[in-house]
Amino acid sequence: MKLQQLRFLIEVADSNLNVTVAAERMFTSQPGVSKQVRQLEEELGITVFERNGKRFIGITAAGAEVIRAARRVLLEVDNLKRTADDQLDESTGTLTVATTHTQARYVLPRVVAEFTRRFPKVKLSIREGDPHRVTETVLRGEADIGIATESLAKEAGLVTLPAYTWHHLVIAPLNHPVLKNTLSLKALAKYPLITYDPMFSGRSRIDAAFKRVGVMPNLVLTAVDSDVIKTYVSLGLGIGIIAEVAYDAQRDNSLGAVDAGSLFGANMTRVGLRRGVISRKFALVFLELLSPQLSAAAVAAASRDDSQIYDI
Repeated sequence: MKLQQLRFLIEVADSNLNVTVAAERMFTSQPGVSKQVRQLEEELGITVFERNGKRFIGITAAGAEVIRAARRVLLEVDNLKRTADDQLDESTGTLTVATTHTQARYVLPRVVAEFTRRFPKVKLSIREGDPHRVTETVLRGEADIGIATESLAKEAGLVTLPAYTWHHLVIAPLNHPVLKNTLSLKALAKYPLITYDPMFSGRSRIDAAFKRVGVMPNLVLTAVDSDVIKTYVSLGLGIGIIAEVAYDAQRDNSLGAVDAGSLFGANMTRVGLRRGVISRKFALVFLELLSPQLSAAAVAAASRDDSQIYDI
């Protein structure tokens, strides 16, 4: 039995039994994957995948147990490597962070600047995507840390910890009436609104707030990028609702802003770590730079906890 055979097995399962896709992800050939899977089945003496001709169409009950065991084996192999790497040199290695545009653009620059100052030999990679993609990237082991406001807490394969809370702001061109009057959902609904795509930056709280009071907002434009929202608000196409971290009074001096926390409530940005994975020491430093409450001790406690969502 070879570790690579276990990797092929898991990749096929994670690729919805599409061997071609699995082969592409593993940078090998489809016949090669099929051969290795067949050899592993013969060695174990069981059938992992149900077949229709050469196609995989399902996973047997015994196969599901084998795949779960294979995941545990490979996870511990990776943990051995991380532990050894830290013992050899805790200041070198790679760190991949999956996150959304808002986090990458407005929150992480100060963190990255300090992290690279402390760990100049660590190769840092930031992968941007929607919250669902952030979750999947961490689950697949393609990122060490996930940072997002939506979706992370819903995935049982991750340990998630709170990083910081934030509110939405209502933004508009200077001297716009909405900046001078008391905010209400009914008042906002009278204006064309520009805000986030439904998957991003606490958009679910915005929708839920309007729904609670039975008001239908006049959404004229949605975007995944706070800068895009601000640009179109500056052009007079509507008022915007954005994350407070995306607004800077000096930089965005053509726009005014009003805190909308009383309307939409507080949002929680969380970090997600793959369950069972031992984090490198420099990864723990990165987390603490993001939020002081994410200390190495707190992360370790969360990793030992059986619950999915951990509050500090």
